[in-house]
Amino acid sequence: MIILDSALARRAAERKVPIRIGMIGAGFMARGVLHQLLRVHPDTMRIVAIANRTPERALDILKAEGREACFVDSPTTLSRAIKTGLVAVTDDATLMARGDGIDVLLDVTGAGEEALPPILAAIETGKHVVLMNAELDGTVGPILRRMADAAGVVYTNVDGDQPGVEMNLFRFVRGLGVRPVLCGNIKGLHDPYRTPATQAEFARRWGQNPAMVTSFADGTKVSFEQAIVANATGMTVARRGMLGYMVEAGTPIEKAAALFDPDMLMTGPGIVDYVTGAAPGPGVFVLGTTDDPVSRHYLDLYKLGRGPIYCFHTPYHLCHFEVPNTIARAVLLGDAAIAPDGLRVEVVTAAKRDLAPGQVLDGLGGFDAYGLADSAEAVVRENLLPFGVGIGARLKRAVAKDRVLTMADVELPPGRLVDMLRDRQAQVFGAALAQPVPA
Repeated sequence: MIILDSALARRAAERKVPIRIGMIGAGFMARGVLHQLLRVHPDTMRIVAIANRTPERALDILKAEGREACFVDSPTTLSRAIKTGLVAVTDDATLMARGDGIDVLLDVTGAGEEALPPILAAIETGKHVVLMNAELDGTVGPILRRMADAAGVVYTNVDGDQPGVEMNLFRFVRGLGVRPVLCGNIKGLHDPYRTPATQAEFARRWGQNPAMVTSFADGTKVSFEQAIVANATGMTVARRGMLGYMVEAGTPIEKAAALFDPDMLMTGPGIVDYVTGAAPGPGVFVLGTTDDPVSRHYLDLYKLGRGPIYCFHTPYHLCHFEVPNTIARAVLLGDAAIAPDGLRVEVVTAAKRDLAPGQVLDGLGGFDAYGLADSAEAVVRENLLPFGVGIGARLKRAVAKDRVLTMADVELPPGRLVDMLRDRQAQVFGAALAQPVPA
């Protein structure tokens, strides 16, 4: 959003206190975000604290950027470090989230249950919440958004990751007077049976987590990404797992998009989906339509074709480069890059291999399961196991490869926040899980 540079320049000129950020995580994406903030926005946004289970990793990435830091373990030492200009490092994310001198909590972990206590603490203490965590958002995002609204703070996933870029494009298309009928993700690979073992070399080459890389390949990540786009736009899925057309590598997205049936797209609330192999990748696209003959004439003039479906696309998503934009939008404009406006689509759990009784399901990008986007109504009707709920669950019975698990197949660990929030989410949104969250 171009308006942000003016807002940030105005803040710098007025010499206001920089936006103060507490970041959870010190991995691959955290390093990129830290570097971007220091390089581009040193006077307007500042990471003042980092929480990580292994504080040494946080200290290492700060040292690499030339930032002085100290370990803190109490509200007093946290406050003192921030006031003196040192970056506070802690292994207690909730301590940081509750602390004074922080405006925004930024979660870059991709964690589920572990991320909830600091997120809830941040909302409770009046801090904006920015997530690079589609998995958490796709599991309990609607109720977290409702709680954030009640507290008067912004809850948002990030611009730069594909859902945020899709939402920008959705808003742009809608602003033209063209009705969006599909929000799409362009992927380079989809193989539901990939594992951390098969993706280890790729992860090593780029300095990434093998499990996270696996979630990109096995379809779980795109399922969560498109679920949160659906929940932000009111769209749904055409079928369990989405249509997911695969085309020859380099096929122009306009040609790949023509595989979607116009008659299907033009009825109902629209769908979220993806294609594999199209160019430009890894970008995003939005298909829209209009029945206004004058608009059609001009869209044809501007090389978008004769309709009835028009293809708009963004050729890239730049992840950590655009995270500062999300933070500025939240704090300066009160605007979420992408946030759930209801619950339309969830991600359900499918067996990646034959699973045995007593087995405990591993997590995102693991050896046991992959995720499939499905309608929230189907999840309720068929008692399906949401992926974010199934992590750490123990199987009561054998499950064959590729079968979608139900809640009856598993025993959930006791006392989890995710289950408490899921119960509350169900109560708020009703049996059909289809009522919108008030703006």
